Amino acid sequence: MANQDIAETIASVGYAKVIVTLTPVGLGAGLAAAARGGVDSSASRDAEAQLQDHFIVPSEAQQESLALDARASASRSFRRAVDPATRRMRVYPHLGFATGFVDAAGMAALETSPTAGSIVKAPELSLIRPTSIRPARPRKTVSWGLRRLGVEDMWNAGFDGKGVVVGHLDTGIDGDHPSLKGAIFDFAEFDLAGDKVPDAKPHDSDEHGTHTAGTIVGRAGEKGAFGVAPGAQIASAMVIEGGQVIDRILSGMDWIIEKKCPILSMSLGLRGFTPAFQQIINALRAGGVLPVFAVGNEGPLTSRSPGNYENVLSVGAMDQADAVASFSSGQKFDRPADPLVPDLVAPGVGILSCIPGGKFAEMDGTSMATPHVAGLAVLLKQAKPAASIDQIEQAIIGSCTLPAGMLKARGNRGLPDVRRAFQLLTGSPLPVKGPAVAVASRRKVSKAKPVTRRATKSTGKKVAAARI
Repeated sequence: MANQDIAETIASVGYAKVIVTLTPVGLGAGLAAAARGGVDSSASRDAEAQLQDHFIVPSEAQQESLALDARASASRSFRRAVDPATRRMRVYPHLGFATGFVDAAGMAALETSPTAGSIVKAPELSLIRPTSIRPARPRKTVSWGLRRLGVEDMWNAGFDGKGVVVGHLDTGIDGDHPSLKGAIFDFAEFDLAGDKVPDAKPHDSDEHGTHTAGTIVGRAGEKGAFGVAPGAQIASAMVIEGGQVIDRILSGMDWIIEKKCPILSMSLGLRGFTPAFQQIINALRAGGVLPVFAVGNEGPLTSRSPGNYENVLSVGAMDQADAVASFSSGQKFDRPADPLVPDLVAPGVGILSCIPGGKFAEMDGTSMATPHVAGLAVLLKQAKPAASIDQIEQAIIGSCTLPAGMLKARGNRGLPDVRRAFQLLTGSPLPVKGPAVAVASRRKVSKAKPVTRRATKSTGKKVAAARI
């Protein structure tokens, strides 16, 4: 058994959950459809038919409990294609992967199967929670983060993200919030078993998802502006937290590719470094998706996977004084390409955005910085629709400057400038036009009340895994 982590888990528990890369044999006719951007269910059927006997239901009682929990937690009841109590494996045709539990015999069979490629132990990712949350009232201002990035100049030149759909994997999104009216292109709820709940209405199981979504596409109005791309739309999936997390996240990623979103904002990760998600990130990029991920909130000498991978746009947090936030993770790796993470920093302290129930809050965290950068990518995609995700990424990275006093070891390339990024991407300076987004009293920057509370769910139950 080549994978030591899998072998050790099987030796101690009797089974392990794995992620399997499917070969062209495994995906069959569906793989050709994937290349044309039109995967159908034949890919899943082919892979399941060839692989399902290698997977097991590790505990009927535990699996039945999961099925009951999934049914109870879903926002609406629905008929499932496969009963979670008996499911052995799940296939993600757009990504080209499968997941499931294997014992020693199943692992040995997978290693010799022409259907299976690489096999890794499935990691348990968690949300990167804000380090601080403060109730706040919106003011008739443009948020300090947008001003620091030069976003108003893009709006004034006619670029507000219109026509671009950005992907968002989080705790969901409040579809009734006034600041998100008209902003939701599509919504998907993946329940605790990883099944998509059909016709689910956009809602948030927490506050985090609505807040990060607001920073990307929040609509500007008389109550101020905090969304980087207020003309764009968002495809948001509820994938976290609880249940079969890896199934939920992979289902969300597969859905993002299906929706043809060119940018994905995600603030999830596993503390430390694991290569388990590398092939999945490769698949995202191959599917035309730029992964913009938070690096983590555990401070210097730490980072989270997949936010610390070489081929993601990794984001740390800075404050209004151009200092890297003390909580913002940072780490140097022994690799020739892109050894230092994060790639850059963005506003992530005192970030005003919307939360469920028509309310607003300020939060601190690298997951507050990440949607700022995702929003910049959206503006650039509108500015040059034919640009590849690699070109957009390089324009953002190339626009960065390290503010005076900011250590490279903490901020790496520093802060992006959307005006410079526009010029790098298009070859022309940003045109100057009249104001495109009307917000009163733009000279002021909103301040939150100095009231703090612990970043926990509204039930008061402390969540075990930290969120960025």
